[in-house]
Amino acid sequence: MTIADTRANTFVQSAVLVADREVRMRLRSKAFIVSSAILLLAVIASIVAGSIFGASASSSVTRVAVVGDSGSFAQVASLDVTEADSVGAAEQLVRAGDVEAAIVPGDGPTGIRILALEEAPSALVQLLSVTPEVSLLEPADQNGSLAYLVGLGFGIVFFMAATLFGTTIAQSVVEEKASRVVEILMSAISARALLAGKVIGNTVLAFGQIVLIAAAAIVGLVVTGQDALLGDLGPSIVWFVVFFAVGFVLLAALFASAAALVSRQEDIGSVTTPVMMLVMIPYFLIVFAWDNDLVLTIMSYVPFSAPIGMPMRVYLGTAEWWEPLLSLVVIIATTVVVVLLGSRIYSNSLLRTGARVKILDALRG
Repeated sequence: MTIADTRANTFVQSAVLVADREVRMRLRSKAFIVSSAILLLAVIASIVAGSIFGASASSSVTRVAVVGDSGSFAQVASLDVTEADSVGAAEQLVRAGDVEAAIVPGDGPTGIRILALEEAPSALVQLLSVTPEVSLLEPADQNGSLAYLVGLGFGIVFFMAATLFGTTIAQSVVEEKASRVVEILMSAISARALLAGKVIGNTVLAFGQIVLIAAAAIVGLVVTGQDALLGDLGPSIVWFVVFFAVGFVLLAALFASAAALVSRQEDIGSVTTPVMMLVMIPYFLIVFAWDNDLVLTIMSYVPFSAPIGMPMRVYLGTAEWWEPLLSLVVIIATTVVVVLLGSRIYSNSLLRTGARVKILDALRG
């Protein structure tokens, strides 16, 4: 075994030890467990609520009485039909409250008329109205309201997970630096191994949380009978998990390297604000421009917004089969560059205490 192989093995072992320490510390944190549980319950609750409201809407049945040939107009699933022998009998049923309205023969163009007490049921009027033929030149592949909720869901999950784990990494770095624990750690392992362990450990936790949320969403859709929605949403969920796993490595490296520039907890906000903006901008874009194909296309190829933009385009059906692969290559290449630069900043800043270290000084070493 060469010296290079020995160093590589030592680096990997050190990174694994740090990652294991990060995972154990987070799993023992009540704040982490509670926040993860709240996010998971919110996803499950939204799916169950959608199922309940959808079922109540579909189960709304209008009770009507029909006379003679007018019954042919009432043969739809959302009507509870009671046959009456005459118009008078149908009127009595309406007055008695046994039915909400009656469909009886009429002299108008449709040949029928509706009898009701104070106001005709709007659902019944719409069902019996003549709808003109409609031809859509550019039909939408998905329901607009549902598409908005899907985009909002991707944005919220990405924003919360990236913010939670990113700030945790930043606080950990500054805490170790302020307490001088980092000096002890670096006497045993390299700064790059320490950074790699922090990034890997928190990425594993973030990825596990996202996978758990995705699994809960899939199970919830199956249990509540929303299989049709699962068929449309499944591929975009898979791509979201994949893009998040890579994108979080990029963000974790940025949070860690930015936090290494300062030595006090009070200064974390000043150095991590630019990174937080990179997380917040995609969230606001998906909220306000979820149906703008140009904005979504640009988001799909920007590394910081691709974890939201590309899965959304996959769901909407506006992305070609090769576009997620190309976007993934772009984000992986960007992540490699950011990790290399971040590790240099992290290594050159970690042992500097006192005033904030300038980025150019950290890059030059």
